[in-house]
Amino acid sequence: MLTQFKNNLQKSFPFLKKGKLLLACSGGLDSIALTHLCFKSELDITLAHCNFNLRDAESDGDETFVKKLASNLGIPSITKSFDTKNYIQENGGSVQMAARELRYQWFERLLETDGFDYVLTAHHADDNLETFLINLSRGSGIEGLRGIPEQNNKIVRPLLGFSRGQILEYAKSEGIDWREDSSNRESKYLRNKVRHEIVPKLKEMHPTFLNNFIQTQTYLEQTNSLAKNHVEAIKIHLFEAEEERIKIRIAELLQLKPLDAYLYQLFHEYGFTDWNSVKDLLNTISGKEIVSKTHKLLKDREYLILSKLEKEEQEFFLIEEGVGQINSAINIKMEKVGSLEESPKNIAFFDKEKLNYPLMLRRWEKGDYFYPFGMQGKKKLSKYFKDEKLDTISKKRQWLLCSNNEIVWVVGMRPDNRFKVDESTKNIIKITFSI
Repeated sequence: MLTQFKNNLQKSFPFLKKGKLLLACSGGLDSIALTHLCFKSELDITLAHCNFNLRDAESDGDETFVKKLASNLGIPSITKSFDTKNYIQENGGSVQMAARELRYQWFERLLETDGFDYVLTAHHADDNLETFLINLSRGSGIEGLRGIPEQNNKIVRPLLGFSRGQILEYAKSEGIDWREDSSNRESKYLRNKVRHEIVPKLKEMHPTFLNNFIQTQTYLEQTNSLAKNHVEAIKIHLFEAEEERIKIRIAELLQLKPLDAYLYQLFHEYGFTDWNSVKDLLNTISGKEIVSKTHKLLKDREYLILSKLEKEEQEFFLIEEGVGQINSAINIKMEKVGSLEESPKNIAFFDKEKLNYPLMLRRWEKGDYFYPFGMQGKKKLSKYFKDEKLDTISKKRQWLLCSNNEIVWVVGMRPDNRFKVDESTKNIIKITFSI
């Protein structure tokens, strides 16, 4: 197996030869075998062991075993003790999910702070089959049925092409010792039921079942690649990039069949998983939106607007008299000038004597109105924005310059008539806006 392992490294993971590697080592058969294979392949490994404190003395025994192995091989090791039970009380979820979250959170910190290039885990072909069956039982698309990837960013799984039987045979032939985790025999865990009850029956029915599964995974991966290429071509046509957002024409989206499958492929990478909500958005009123952990999807007339969630920004700024410049979420420059001049929309001129300080920069709010320069009477900003065809996101981002809460300037768009320069003006203020 060592020769096969080295060949697999050369073929699929040549970058590991030069990397500083963190190897997740529980003390069980799989991770101990991976440790010996990596050591004999002369990879630069450090063992990382998680003590979840769930099995009392047995957990401590695993930690001691891993430390001793590292010492015997002359390689570094790092251990971390977790209060897993308390974590579950505070965050909920199952024991297995909590352990997974704690483990990978720790790995991410070590990658950032200790200069490791990759994390190696000992997942193998049987683990992949179990994951496939679990996802199948829960209902899954092609992403879930593809199982465990060989590489996911910094997480690498060099044993994924090997079976549990091959790993066991290698460990026995090399006289390698390992620890048995008693929780792996408990049938209350779904994975254990699949491992001990379902998979053996499938292998009994079809002796080549695991090899057939590996081949099926190859076909699924190829099919997934074809689907991704097709979806990327669709995106090029449908997704219109506009500054920091993407516009998608709803009429064209509705022509895609089957719609649910396309919605999944187009939007799941942005964190959206509730496809009924995404589909409902297509036929709802303008202004409705849904959010994922990272993005927002907004219905705006005939478009969906996709944008990243913004960090909270300060919603207003005060400008005292004499202040010449503000550089923050909005950049404003104020200066006295002797006369008017032709200017773009990001520059406006006002009668200084008509302004009451401090001026305020704030976001647009419902109910706001102003007296548009060059027009008679007042106008609600909501109506003005509609006439200007501003979408909902642009309206939320719109800044107003105010004096005594009266709008002086819809910044970058239109000044207010009440503060204009006229024949009686003695002091002119020029205000320049930039993002």
